[in-house]
Amino acid sequence: MAKKLKVSDMVEQLHMEVLAGEAGLKRAITTGDLYRPGLEMAGYFNYHPRERIQMLGKTEITFMEMLTVGVRRNRVEQLCAPEETPCIIVTRGLDVPVELLEEATKRDMPVLRTQISTTIFASRLTGYLENKLAPSTTIHGVLVDVYGIGMLITGSSGIGKSETALELVKRGHRLVADDAVEIRQNGDKVLTGNAPELIRYLLEIRGVGIINVMTLFGAGAIRQVKKISVVVKLENWQQEKQYDRLGLDEELTKIIDTDLPLVTIPVRPGRNLAVIVEVAAMNYRLKRMGYNAALQFTNKLTESLNDEYEDFD
Repeated sequence: MAKKLKVSDMVEQLHMEVLAGEAGLKRAITTGDLYRPGLEMAGYFNYHPRERIQMLGKTEITFMEMLTVGVRRNRVEQLCAPEETPCIIVTRGLDVPVELLEEATKRDMPVLRTQISTTIFASRLTGYLENKLAPSTTIHGVLVDVYGIGMLITGSSGIGKSETALELVKRGHRLVADDAVEIRQNGDKVLTGNAPELIRYLLEIRGVGIINVMTLFGAGAIRQVKKISVVVKLENWQQEKQYDRLGLDEELTKIIDTDLPLVTIPVRPGRNLAVIVEVAAMNYRLKRMGYNAALQFTNKLTESLNDEYEDFD
């Protein structure tokens, strides 16, 4: 289900002045895209994106002032008519044409004003809306920052996720979230994770209880938000299952609409999971830099076998 945001929430967060249409502050914002209706002020409404927030800067306001009263009233009537339009924002603290205020009041169209310049305010508003409207989900797991790589550790309850995270923190890495990871996806399909406020900085260790990582290990041991790059799945060792030993078969897993590399680590006594997660993070970085150890090994093996066949010939 698509997320929605009330205009009133945006007004409160960005400290905007309400000039008209207060009854429409409950209107819903469904997209983070903004629109400056320049062509519409000239009378071209054929492809007008009604669902977007409409922004009027110095260019649009100056052009409106050049129009005759009758034409200006016609333009603002068409601009304020769509019920799906969340609001109209005037930047730079500019004076708003009387015709726009009258039509907005009649149709309960919120007209807002900010003193900030159009470009700067558009950047701030876009960032705010993307954060609030981004698709999100909550996943049971642990998110840690290992060598700058966001590693989301998943697995069944009691498999050792929190213990692995604790060992990683002791080795100098940083905890982002334990038990529940809130994940957001931005417009570029980049996933970021953070901990719910209630359990931020906390880590649950069976037999010990809940510990505060920041209190025990210092501020350098935690991080509030981190981009997720790799998913590490811990599972009990299954004797009959064939695990990838070379690393050539790259598995993917989907979170929201984004595919992420999946590393499956079988758990059995004697395996140091923290070290394996560290190596997985370093290996991911090497692959990003263009070095794939498994691929190089298979290429050398193929060359060696070909040379042997040539010797037999």
